[in-house]
Amino acid sequence: MKKHTTFVGLDVHKDSIDVALAAAGRDGEVRFYGTIGGDLEALHKVVRKLQSTGAELRFVYEAGPCGYDIYRSLTTHGFECMVVAPSKIPRKSGDRIKNDRRDALNLARLHRSGELTPVYVPTAEDEAMRDLTRGREDAVKALRVARQVLLAFLLRHGYRYSGKSYWSNAHKNWLADIKMPHRAQQIAFQEYLHAAQEQLDRVRRLTQQIQELVPQWPLMPLVTALQALRGVSLIVAATTVAELGDLTRFDSAKQLMAYLGLVPSEHSSGPNVRRGGITKTGNGHVRRVLTEAAQTYSHPARESRTLLSRLDGLPEEVRKIAWKAQVRLCGRFQRLLARGKNRNAVVTATARELAAFMWAIACAILPSPVA
Repeated sequence: MKKHTTFVGLDVHKDSIDVALAAAGRDGEVRFYGTIGGDLEALHKVVRKLQSTGAELRFVYEAGPCGYDIYRSLTTHGFECMVVAPSKIPRKSGDRIKNDRRDALNLARLHRSGELTPVYVPTAEDEAMRDLTRGREDAVKALRVARQVLLAFLLRHGYRYSGKSYWSNAHKNWLADIKMPHRAQQIAFQEYLHAAQEQLDRVRRLTQQIQELVPQWPLMPLVTALQALRGVSLIVAATTVAELGDLTRFDSAKQLMAYLGLVPSEHSSGPNVRRGGITKTGNGHVRRVLTEAAQTYSHPARESRTLLSRLDGLPEEVRKIAWKAQVRLCGRFQRLLARGKNRNAVVTATARELAAFMWAIACAILPSPVA
């Protein structure tokens, strides 16, 4: 006897899950099942009840702060499960009522009609490395804030550094020689200074952990190969791979660039073509590190000692792609500046093409398919 299919929409929260069911077929019944606890035990209790009806279950829920535990648990038990991005869910413009019950019903109905697009769910190992790279990113942000607070405090009391660059050895010596006129101010200054140093130490610790754990990562060969590109350090490569996984899951380089939100937005109609700034959709973490890496292409193409050390031992095809990227991107960077383009726009355009060269390198190091 052929099983009937039931589409299960889950609106997931920390302490509760709202469950809705949609029977297969265009005119199939769509009904609200109920609200259960937010833990996996409560969910699997419902799954067992639904299974007893002989239905083939297909689950869907929105990506959110609760992570991918539900997805991994359901797929481990052999169920089909889809995680979708909230921004990609079709919504009626005139609908002004939103609640958990309606969200669950809407997910079940749209899943049945095939109008939902799944997001990429990383493996447990990839997600662990992603947490580490994001932890370092948060530490860098905290370091920047701590340093800004310190400099603002000094400026408020008339202390201005006349050197060329902040946080150099000369600047640190200048900070060490400062003596505030009041004891309370000196204590506040020292606390600000200690806070900045603590955040710097935190960044260094996390960087060291990334260096130690990347060699144990299954995607280490891809991380190593991406470092052949100028400006793509270990942190940039590890962040990119941890966020995106295997880059070859994208069918083309254009698809990867669009996923990262590095393509121009467009609002055209008829003969009127209007293009704006980049869409900024998709993964902002990778977009940020690629933008930083793109800054290095403002200088002439060359293979420095640091880059040569990263190229050592890599396949010849990867080295050729990396050099081709340097020649093209460095030349294009200067040509666009010479044409009067805004530097930020030039950096963004360079980051977009850098993503394409990353995709090409990922394709180049794939193992040969087994006949």
